[in-house]
Amino acid sequence: MKRIVILQPSYLPWLGYFDQMFKSDVFVIYDDVQFDKHGWRNRNRIKTPQGVQWLTVPVLTKGKNFPLNRDIEINNGVSWQDKHLKSLMQNYSKAPCFEPFFGSIQDILRKPYKFLIDLNMDLISAIRRYLQIADEIHFASQLGVPKSGKTERLIELCRHFGADRFLEGDAGKNYIDESLFEAHGILLEYHRYHHPVYRQLYGEFVPFLSIVDLLFNYGDAALRILVNQEG
Repeated sequence: MKRIVILQPSYLPWLGYFDQMFKSDVFVIYDDVQFDKHGWRNRNRIKTPQGVQWLTVPVLTKGKNFPLNRDIEINNGVSWQDKHLKSLMQNYSKAPCFEPFFGSIQDILRKPYKFLIDLNMDLISAIRRYLQIADEIHFASQLGVPKSGKTERLIELCRHFGADRFLEGDAGKNYIDESLFEAHGILLEYHRYHHPVYRQLYGEFVPFLSIVDLLFNYGDAALRILVNQEG
């Protein structure tokens, strides 16, 4: 059996993103669907002594009608890189495993990116290498699979790779036509990620943060915790 995961590119994604990547045989970046202005494509959360803080990459969307993920440009008129790096240093420099992964993030955030997807993919690639997740990444826009209905396109991507299992995030229940997967002989699985509770800085545990929180606190042990839910 071959399991496929299809996810949009996100900024410093949460743990569940990489758990799905780990569980996949084929991992596809959904780069040719509409950018979600209020989603996770250009922002994520970290933990501070005062609570949760958002890190948001400013993007240029004004005047653009339904832009795709791959077409979103970063607003580099705002000095967001220094702000993000300063926030990470201030809030995680005392974490047990702050180095050397911070160096990798710093090198990436110092680069002059034009497009959000290039920034996101360099960060995602650096994180998966650090976690030692070896999946090859494919881009939907490069596969020649025609666009159709939401569920139909997912099925065609499954068929393109000969995948007979599709692992979807729980939010997919709101729009996926489950009957179509059954009709095509593809097993639809929902992720149902059980978030691990692990040691964090600053008191009571806070879930659903960027994976950098886990990496800075656990380093090489992060994948074991992420996959096995061992805190």
